[in-house]
Amino acid sequence: MTVLWENIVITILAFGILYFLLHKYAFNKLFAIMEKRRELVMSQMNEATQTREQAITYVEQQKQALEQARQDAHEIIERSKQTGNKQAEQILELANEEANRIKSEAVRDIESEKNKAVAALREELGSVSVKIASKLLEREVKNDNVQEELVDQYLKEVGGRP
Repeated sequence: MTVLWENIVITILAFGILYFLLHKYAFNKLFAIMEKRRELVMSQMNEATQTREQAITYVEQQKQALEQARQDAHEIIERSKQTGNKQAEQILELANEEANRIKSEAVRDIESEKNKAVAALREELGSVSVKIASKLLEREVKNDNVQEELVDQYLKEVGGRP
């Protein structure tokens, strides 16, 4: 095998011209496109990192908001229970007061009715007593003979009249 030095020189010369032309016309544009592509990839990576960080922050905020909502709901439930208990106690207290008021009114009404009944009974007893007395007097007055006999008997015993 023989080495042809002319071919090697021509090849090196052709390669040098090709490199010069590519460097002058193509490499700048190619490197510019590659640089833009690198910057685009870097910016997308930065945006992805920021988006991921924002997502993590957002998830943490949502977790905190959820926990706060749970606490608020628990507090609302507890307040509702306390309010319900207070209202139940108030209702029972009012019911007891109402029952006591109704009881005392009933006692007063019973006492009043009792007093009215006693007064009516006394009135009736008085009128019946008057009727009885008047009937007795009437009977006594009608029986004049009996009266005279009683007077005569009395006088005999005392020693007065024969």
